[in-house]
Amino acid sequence: MKKIVGILAVIVLVGSGTWFSCDFQKTGPEEMDSIVVAYSPFESTALFWIAEDRHFFEKNGIGISLREYDSGAASLDGVVNGEADITVGVSEFPLVRKAFQNANISAIGNIDKGGFIYLVARRDRGITNISDLKGKRVGTTIGTVAEFHLGGLLTLHGMTLQDITLVDVKTPAGWVNAVADGDIDAISTAQPYADSARDRLGANAVVLLAQGSQPVFALIVSTDDWIRDHPDIAARLLTSLAQAEEYSHTHPVESRAIVQNRLNLDAGYMDTVWQQNQFSLSLDQSLITAMEGEARWMIANNLTNATTIPDFHDYISTESLSSVKPASVNIIGIQ
Repeated sequence: MKKIVGILAVIVLVGSGTWFSCDFQKTGPEEMDSIVVAYSPFESTALFWIAEDRHFFEKNGIGISLREYDSGAASLDGVVNGEADITVGVSEFPLVRKAFQNANISAIGNIDKGGFIYLVARRDRGITNISDLKGKRVGTTIGTVAEFHLGGLLTLHGMTLQDITLVDVKTPAGWVNAVADGDIDAISTAQPYADSARDRLGANAVVLLAQGSQPVFALIVSTDDWIRDHPDIAARLLTSLAQAEEYSHTHPVESRAIVQNRLNLDAGYMDTVWQQNQFSLSLDQSLITAMEGEARWMIANNLTNATTIPDFHDYISTESLSSVKPASVNIIGIQ
């Protein structure tokens, strides 16, 4: 099992240990530690934007440079390829795929559990329920959690990916336009793009929840080398996100406004989607359970040459979060 060892910053815990004060704050810009953060513009990254808006990163001595990607999977590729130090908000499924490739990466935290993957289909293509997808051209971004939930939806209705023509749609514009323009018959995608596709189709739209009871996680992931070499920065980054979580609890209206403005989201959409997310900094056993299920699905659908499930404890590093918010770490088999 990979072990990440480093001297972590000192956190003074208060009360139950959930929240804290810290002595990370620096005074001069010359003392700032700069990192490049990869992200994709989904509301699951809410705590990151709150921390940015409230200057928590700056107050904890971190200067942030941003690299935007269309999907969380692409942002993780950016980290693996050395384009960014860390990615924020990537779902667990791309990490499962990387684990099958023995990538040297680990999640150091999770900032959201959400339910926002939908299937939007064209009624004029004879689709009114899931069984009608058989033989149809169905789009999603291959390698993302939307692909996994599409596969799970098909399995639930006695089908597999082999029963449809799977079309790889890679861009936000494509997630909306491909189905609206009729290039595909249906799309499995995340909000807010599902709503945008629905609005384009109007009465011709059939919208179905693709995601079951399993939430989509929003992970903070970096390479093992970066985590090992920068334990103090990792702890200060998580401290900033923990402060953002506290702010979201004490200032819910302001927090929603920050995320809405930063991601240019519609107010009505925010009313709906805000309730579909649990914005909290954590690492718990449900993450391992979800990743194991996704790994089994990949093996069963011949999406990997592997025949055994990776040990996902090897792809989670709890040291930094344990130093910042110890009560939020609850993974069996990791001390």
